[in-house]
Amino acid sequence: MYVDKTDLMYDLASKYEYVFLARPRRFGKSLLCNTFKAYFLGQKELFEGLKIMALEKVWKKYPVLHFTMSGLKNCTIHEAKSKLGGFLRDYEEIYGRKDSDESLGARFRTIIHNAAKMTGEKVVVILDEYDSPIMRLMYQPEMRESMRCMLREFYQVLKDEGAYLRFVFITGVTKFSQLSIFSELNNLKQISMLDDYSGICGITQEELDTTLRPCIVEYADALGISVDEAYALLKKNYDGYHFSPRSKDVYAPFSLLRALDDKSTNHYWFESGTMSSLIEHLQNHPLSSALECDGVEVGENEFNISCENAETAVPLLYQSGYLTIDTYDARLRTYTLHFPNLEVREGMVSGLMPLILRRSTADGNAMVRNIASAIFKGNLSEALSALRSYIAKIPYDIITKEEWEDKEKRESFYKLLLYMAFSMLNSTVDTEVKSILGRADVVVKTDTDIFVLELKVDDTVENALAQIDDKGYAIPYEADGRKVTKCGINISSEARNISEWCITDAIGNVIEKIDHLTIQ
Repeated sequence: MYVDKTDLMYDLASKYEYVFLARPRRFGKSLLCNTFKAYFLGQKELFEGLKIMALEKVWKKYPVLHFTMSGLKNCTIHEAKSKLGGFLRDYEEIYGRKDSDESLGARFRTIIHNAAKMTGEKVVVILDEYDSPIMRLMYQPEMRESMRCMLREFYQVLKDEGAYLRFVFITGVTKFSQLSIFSELNNLKQISMLDDYSGICGITQEELDTTLRPCIVEYADALGISVDEAYALLKKNYDGYHFSPRSKDVYAPFSLLRALDDKSTNHYWFESGTMSSLIEHLQNHPLSSALECDGVEVGENEFNISCENAETAVPLLYQSGYLTIDTYDARLRTYTLHFPNLEVREGMVSGLMPLILRRSTADGNAMVRNIASAIFKGNLSEALSALRSYIAKIPYDIITKEEWEDKEKRESFYKLLLYMAFSMLNSTVDTEVKSILGRADVVVKTDTDIFVLELKVDDTVENALAQIDDKGYAIPYEADGRKVTKCGINISSEARNISEWCITDAIGNVIEKIDHLTIQ
């Protein structure tokens, strides 16, 4: 099966000369580059039956220079120059080289001139993953600047030789150093946040409903569930990406297609060392800040901040696909960002939780199993006791004395802790954690029960239960058919743990109230 986006390609190639697209890793940027290459090489036979056949009438063949810059990743400056020189040498075997050309930029310029002269057509240049050579150097200023200077000299040619160029297409994961590397390209068209091209990479909901529907039917049959249930399962795990104010709903293609192929709901986003790479990039920010960004509000200009100059982790997390646009306020021109789906949120939490809390992954997994087991039995008190036991083993020095004495930071720490615990639970129980900033509202669902929890720090369980009622947190579930239980939880910063909880039925009758401070 082929998800046809060739009409968008034709639109770009017809309107613009220089195009830049930023998308997360594994979103199909390289496939898009290869398709552009085939199109500009005039390989009409590859496009039979696709949308572009009704649009393109000429099918001219252009000389195409295609550079996949990921080949320069993790290289020293010397190694990068050598590899880039090797890329150029391949084209020099076709188009020739001047003996006087010594620099990479000069060689690149000669190739463009000779290709245009030999073919009689302007040249197409495709730069895939332009930022790969620099990403690992983000916090190594001297090496980063050397690599940037080398790339700038190479990329400068694209500005100087515009008269010889038919189309330039540049992709990357982030807007890292874009302003300094491509500052001369004042006609570079940014399509990364344009509604019209929001679905150019990835699988949209419409494409899943049409082209890929036969795959969903097979997937549902293999899992023994209905097609509607299969759609809901895939949506929860792999959907949720939005790249513009009115973006199409986009699924992560790598994870979605792997899931359909494996007939599973495994999480694939964090394979191949993604978490270690993320932690490396978060080294200049508190690790917990990556989780605290879930639900953050940002202005339009904050998307364009280069990651190495940003004061927070938000630009990196958004540009790398760990956060995505949830809502857009046109009046204030602000965006609310969230983790796009369960796969990313659970991966982030499970990867960072052992590092933030200094507890082993095995401890975290055991805690999740104990809580889930109790939840499935409908025993919320047992689940909270398991969570309490886990919290009791967290080292006291996990936050500084100054942070501990700051009430706001103390509350943020405990809300973060509970956010991580209930997010981990998502792998076995349907858990909704609204936000770790502001209210700490948690809903846990099983086949028979719905538990609505409100969390307080150094407060009372009565106030927590009152907030559930005042805010109407349980109202959406009243007609669900499952048993609804409400629970107010209080954490004592003095005891550094859950100190009290009160469980009531849907109408407020107390089922159980536990006060551990009194018990002690």
